[in-house]
Amino acid sequence: MSLMKKLSLILFSALIFFFTLYNSAFSETKIITYNASEIIVTDGDSLRFGEERIRLFGIDAPELNQMCKDEFNENYFCGEEAKKRLNRWILFASHSKKKIYCYYSERDKYNRILGECFLGNPGETKININFFMVLEGYAVAYLKYSDKYSEEQKTAKALKLGLWQGDFDTPEEWRKKNR
Repeated sequence: MSLMKKLSLILFSALIFFFTLYNSAFSETKIITYNASEIIVTDGDSLRFGEERIRLFGIDAPELNQMCKDEFNENYFCGEEAKKRLNRWILFASHSKKKIYCYYSERDKYNRILGECFLGNPGETKININFFMVLEGYAVAYLKYSDKYSEEQKTAKALKLGLWQGDFDTPEEWRKKNR
């Protein structure tokens, strides 16, 4: 085989390899879109669209029966509060006739979509729900899996918002103690 044919074959192989990587990098992220009125909030970091379940990626909200202390050292169900806050975001989107967009590339061991979810409509700025759940202090950054929302957590903690107004176990710590 001549040198020119070998170089052509190598170049052709390299191009095939490059385009395979290029296409797979962009095809890994998927999107699921629903009208907000079709969404059910199951807890502070989970949504359901029909049969599809979505776990909000990069955040961890308290469990529904998890107790926390407020700024007056009084017990309250912080998981229920987180669920209510997430539900208010979804109701706002529903009343505003906005859609929910969840971007994902993988599923967890329970076959839930691990998604970053936004509310909005085509052509307008979309609101990142995961971001605001942490920024408002109703969820913590799930640093075990991502540091994407660590700055929002620092802000919520500094401003004593939501969970940070009192005392609480992180949801992960609470699950370890109570299961």
